Amino acid sequence: MTAFKTLDDLGDVTGKVALVRVDLNLPMQDGAVTDDTRIRAAAPTILELSEKGAKVLLLAHFGRPKGERVSTQSLSMVVGAVEKTLGKEVMFVPEIAGDVVKQAVGILRAGDIAILENTRFWKGEEKNDPELAKAIAANADFYVNDAFSAAHRAHATTEGLAHVLPAYAGRSMQAELEALDKALGAPEKPVAAVVGGAKVSSKLDVLKHLVTQVDHLIIGGGMANTFLAAKGVDVGKSLCEHDLTDTANAILATADASGCTVHLPYDVVVSKEFAANPPSLRTCNVHEVAADEMILDAGPAAAETLGDVLKTCRTLVWNGPLGAFEMAPFDAATVALAKTAAALTAEGSLISVAGGGDTVAALNHAGVAQDFTYISTAGGAFLEWMEGKELPGVAALSA
Repeated sequence: MTAFKTLDDLGDVTGKVALVRVDLNLPMQDGAVTDDTRIRAAAPTILELSEKGAKVLLLAHFGRPKGERVSTQSLSMVVGAVEKTLGKEVMFVPEIAGDVVKQAVGILRAGDIAILENTRFWKGEEKNDPELAKAIAANADFYVNDAFSAAHRAHATTEGLAHVLPAYAGRSMQAELEALDKALGAPEKPVAAVVGGAKVSSKLDVLKHLVTQVDHLIIGGGMANTFLAAKGVDVGKSLCEHDLTDTANAILATADASGCTVHLPYDVVVSKEFAANPPSLRTCNVHEVAADEMILDAGPAAAETLGDVLKTCRTLVWNGPLGAFEMAPFDAATVALAKTAAALTAEGSLISVAGGGDTVAALNHAGVAQDFTYISTAGGAFLEWMEGKELPGVAALSA
């Protein structure tokens, strides 16, 4: 893993100004924050710097204002939620650079916290304008990136600042990078990956990369149907990208050449309609799917076999559900496999790392999210990492 500095490498920061990039792109309803997960993720870094006596300036984006000031996307709207989670008063500063920020820094005492305005109100943010980065940096002594979820973007506040100020990984970023290194950087073998979701097209690069990295690739969800079709299985009315069967076969060939075993369900749960507990529900062998039926989950025999595969592995990376888990009973295979992974993690025989929005929801639904070794709340950044891509915000920390 690339070496990077953490908060442990900071000297005395009393009275020093820290620019801390966090993720405050929070879900809102009727002007109120509905989920404070991202604030809680950043809290350890913010509070540690505050307790060490730094003046903490938080940088974040909110929505997609495209370089314009949009009142409904001002970060002033999240100040109350941040104060509640941190248990501390937070100042709001309506700029990110210049005299207004300089004055705010003068008012702040050692240990105080401020949120600067939405970084995407400035056109130079998404263009990674070095002049904007210099202007923001002028009011600070060092930079901390604690927003892994934005690390796949090369923006002024996620990448540019690391070239202008001494740069460090925050606690959330550090935990993420250490977990990801254990999962695919330098993992304990054998390694299994679960990749599910509706479409192969959205995860082509992930699949192509993983078959060269892992020992077992478990494919679930709608994308499994495309692989089954590629192998000559008639999947009936199932969600399936028939135009990608050649691509699926190419991925299977690469897996074969790399010594990676690809696991597809051989028994499936089918129905003539996508509805909760439909009357046409049945479980059958994949070769028995009727023309008017849809595959909506992996079957119980497949789920048990996949659980046995995990028992032979030391590391698991999970992204995406095995079936249409939002609706019973098509959540059964995802829940069963998640519980097996959680039990193996609890007994110390498996390191389990999961990420992506659907995945987190599915593991919460199974009641096992807290039992995995690490859950990444990042969406795009987690996927790009699974594709083997270098993330600009991470690379800049090691520059």
